[in-house]
Amino acid sequence: MTARADEPAQGPPLSLEAALTRMREKGFDVLTAEAAVHAAEGDAVAASAFPNPLVSGGGGHTFHYDPHSCPEPGCSDTQWSGSLSDQGLIADLLIGKRRLRAQVAGAALAATRLQREDAIRVLSALVAKAWVDTAVAGGLLRAAQDAAHSSAEISKLVDLRWHAGDVSEADAARAETAKLEAEQSVDAARENLAQAKISLGFLLGERGEPDFEVESPLPKCVAPQDYAAASEDELLERARAGRQDLAAAKQAVSSSELAVALARRSRMPDVALGASYTQEGTGNSAIQPPTAALALTVPIPVFYQGQGEIAHAQAALDAQRIALARVDAQIGSDVAQAFASWRSAQSRVTRMESITLARASRALELVEYQYKRGAASLLELLDAQRTFTSTQAEYQQNVGDWWSALYQLETATGKEPEP
Repeated sequence: MTARADEPAQGPPLSLEAALTRMREKGFDVLTAEAAVHAAEGDAVAASAFPNPLVSGGGGHTFHYDPHSCPEPGCSDTQWSGSLSDQGLIADLLIGKRRLRAQVAGAALAATRLQREDAIRVLSALVAKAWVDTAVAGGLLRAAQDAAHSSAEISKLVDLRWHAGDVSEADAARAETAKLEAEQSVDAARENLAQAKISLGFLLGERGEPDFEVESPLPKCVAPQDYAAASEDELLERARAGRQDLAAAKQAVSSSELAVALARRSRMPDVALGASYTQEGTGNSAIQPPTAALALTVPIPVFYQGQGEIAHAQAALDAQRIALARVDAQIGSDVAQAFASWRSAQSRVTRMESITLARASRALELVEYQYKRGAASLLELLDAQRTFTSTQAEYQQNVGDWWSALYQLETATGKEPEP
C-alpha cells in the first residue's frame, strides 16, 4: 500500500545534520557549557595575574612649631611621606605560588573545555534520538493514514454489499467500527508526532512552536564499516581513548593534585618588601630630615599553618579520583548497553525485512482477493488488515530503534552521531 500524507508540511525538512547544527548554535545546555568555559577562562587570567604594587603617600602639618626660629635653614612645619610595597610579588615568584595557581586554573580550564565537548556529545545523542523518534512518529502517522484510508474503502465496500443484501448489517457495523478505530489511531499518531516535534525543538533551543518537519522515512539500516565488524572489547577501547568525560575527569584530578601542592606551598608565609620616604624639612635641625627606609613584612605562622586548606584540597582530590573511577566504570556500562541494544535491533530489523513484512503483505493481499470473491469472511479481512498495519508500525519502530541504538553506540564510544 502506498503511503499518503493528508497534511501539508509546516516547514522545510530538517535533516539530522541540520538539527545538530541548530543544537550547537542555540541549545540551552551548549550555551550553559560555553558560559562555564568563559568563567574558567576568567579564573585562569586571574590566577596568572601579578599582584599590583601598593603605593601610598601622605602629608601633614606640625602645630606650635615656628620653622623661622630654626638656627639653620631648611626647617619646615610641613611633613611629606610616601611608601611602595610589592604586595609579596617577589617572594611569590621565588616561592612559586603564582605558578602553581596558574597551573591549577589552567588544568581546571582544560577540564571545563572537555566538559563542554562532552556536553555537546551527550546532547547530540539526545538530539539524534529525538530526531529519530520524530521521524518514526511521522512514519507512523502516514501508516495510520494509510490504514484509515484502507478501512474507509473496506467500509464503503461492505456498506454497498449490505444494501445489496449480500452481507448482514452486523458486517457493515464491524467495518464501520474498524474505520472509526483507524481514524482514532490517526488522531493519536498526529498527537504523538506533535509531542515528538516539541521535544526535539526544546533540545534545539527553539522558542515556541517548532517550525520544521523531519526528513522521513529513515534511511536503510546499514551499519558504518568501523562498527559493523567491531567487537564489544574493541568498542570499549575506543571509548576509553575518545570519551571527553574521561579526559575531563583526568584533568580534574590533575587540577586537584596541583591544588594540594598549592595548599602545602601556601604554608610558607607571604613576604612583602617595601620602601618608604619621609621628610619634614631638610637641614640637620629639621624635625624629620629626609629619611629613606626598607621594610620586610613577614607573618609568623605560629598558631595556624593552613591545615584546613590542605585537608580540604586533599578531600577534593580524593573525590575527583573517585569520580574518575566512576566515569571509567560508566563507560563500560554505556558501551555494553548500547552494543546489546544495537545487536537486538539489528536482529529484529533483519527478521522483519527478510520474512515478516513480505508475509504480512501477502496475507492481506490473499484475504482481500478471497473476500471480494466471497471465500473469506469480513472478520478475516479485518484481522489481516490489522496484522498488516501493526507489522508496518512495528517495522518502522524497529528501524527507529536501530538508528537510535547506533547513535547511542557512537556516543558511548566518544563520537558524535554521524548523519
